[in-house]
Amino acid sequence: MAGEMAQATKYPLSMRVLHWLRAVIILGLIWSGWYMTSLPEDTPMATFDLFYPNHKQFGVLVWLLALVHLAIRWSNRATLPHEPEALKPWEKTLSHAVHRLIMLLTVLIPLLGYSMSASFTQSDGVPFFFFGELPEILPKNDNAFEIFQALHKYSAYALLTLVALHAAGAIKHRILDKGGETDVLPRML
Repeated sequence: MAGEMAQATKYPLSMRVLHWLRAVIILGLIWSGWYMTSLPEDTPMATFDLFYPNHKQFGVLVWLLALVHLAIRWSNRATLPHEPEALKPWEKTLSHAVHRLIMLLTVLIPLLGYSMSASFTQSDGVPFFFFGELPEILPKNDNAFEIFQALHKYSAYALLTLVALHAAGAIKHRILDKGGETDVLPRML
């Protein structure tokens, strides 16, 4: 019985590992996106050859990890920790909305990035580590590229905002509740 109680207070190890791995990769992707798009046009090609392909393949990795996370979550849904009863109704609503939007954007943003790269007439493809290039199934169209580029960029800003809100909520409950029922951080550690 004690083992079942301990399991119910934490997420499965696979979900905790995926949570933190995705967090690190996503923050790295946002930073690299800012950095590589701010490079002047006369930057040595080696710099472009380093950042753009890695940004693309780690974006594909985040997409795959998000799908794995959703599958694990779905298969464990009956045994996952429940939200703390002590949360106020607005906190429960905000928490659910933020979590769902984060998951939606971790699936959507890489698809927009892929679409952006696949539709760009000057694209050099979308690599995925040792597996080679992903097939580009969209027609080349620079007007579509500009739309996908804007959606990718602003969705990434929205994701960063949601991640900051998510972290602020966890820190708020950790510091202000000092180990109380609403301190949910230990569930992911």
